[in-house]
Amino acid sequence: MLERIEDYNLFKDMSVNDLVLQMEKAWGFTAGKLATSVNILERMVKDSECVKFLSFTGNLVATGTRGALKELVKRKLVNVIITTCGTLDHDIARCWKNYYRGSFFMDDAELHRKKINRLGNVLVPNESYGIIIEKKMQELLKTLCDEGFKELSTSQLCHEIGRRMCDENSILYWAAENNIPVYVPGITDGAVGYQLWLFSQEHGLKINLLKDSSELSDIIFTAKKTGALIVGGGISKHHTLWWNQFREGLDYAVYVSTAEEWDGSLSGARPREAISWGKISQKADTVMVEGDASLILPIMVCSLITRL
Repeated sequence: MLERIEDYNLFKDMSVNDLVLQMEKAWGFTAGKLATSVNILERMVKDSECVKFLSFTGNLVATGTRGALKELVKRKLVNVIITTCGTLDHDIARCWKNYYRGSFFMDDAELHRKKINRLGNVLVPNESYGIIIEKKMQELLKTLCDEGFKELSTSQLCHEIGRRMCDENSILYWAAENNIPVYVPGITDGAVGYQLWLFSQEHGLKINLLKDSSELSDIIFTAKKTGALIVGGGISKHHTLWWNQFREGLDYAVYVSTAEEWDGSLSGARPREAISWGKISQKADTVMVEGDASLILPIMVCSLITRL
């Protein structure tokens, strides 16, 4: 039976969830997909048999979208996090220093002279990034070494960082507080990774990625169902899909991305392509919402937590 399109009915004091619910009837391209994504996430979160994965890229943590990601972790709406080293970098740095609003169109040579780095339209002074990360990581690693840690998985490292955070705005803080493991398969690709290498030169500290693999294997092979909110692409997206292929694929999958599929990239690949690899089940609830996660994710998360 055909369902008719309905116009939005916008009214004073309407909530974000009111708007998303109307999107389902107003339909219209990406709006319809956004409404569908929240429905899928609601079913996934309420499914007590489902292990929920959250995958996202570190650039979002340099923006206020960090707060939306934090809420998912704080409210225990996810069970496993797979992300990039940039997440650790920005989450740690912003606990002590500020990032600033900028523009996509600035004099980058002048910014460099002023020791300010540009991430899209976000400005990150050197003192707010490399300098503070080096200070805090070297202090932390010295403490861990004194406590007898000689080898760590990335999930152990993230837990130890998080439990020493004193900032409730931190994703790592809430992950540690709620005992949610955070895996970083590309741990050396960032400022935190560089500090790990630097410290290891004199202290022999080792990062054991294979221990992370063993933990993920245990999670996957004991799960009755799995689902994932996958924000962005790259290694965090692939690692989430890769492990889920060993249990015949995800049962729920929501993608948010700006990437295109015509170049054959993993980042742009739609859920239907993952079905061919067995990374998503043929029977799974899936949707891809095309667009900027810094806009889409806060709406999605706000609507979801209102319903829950």
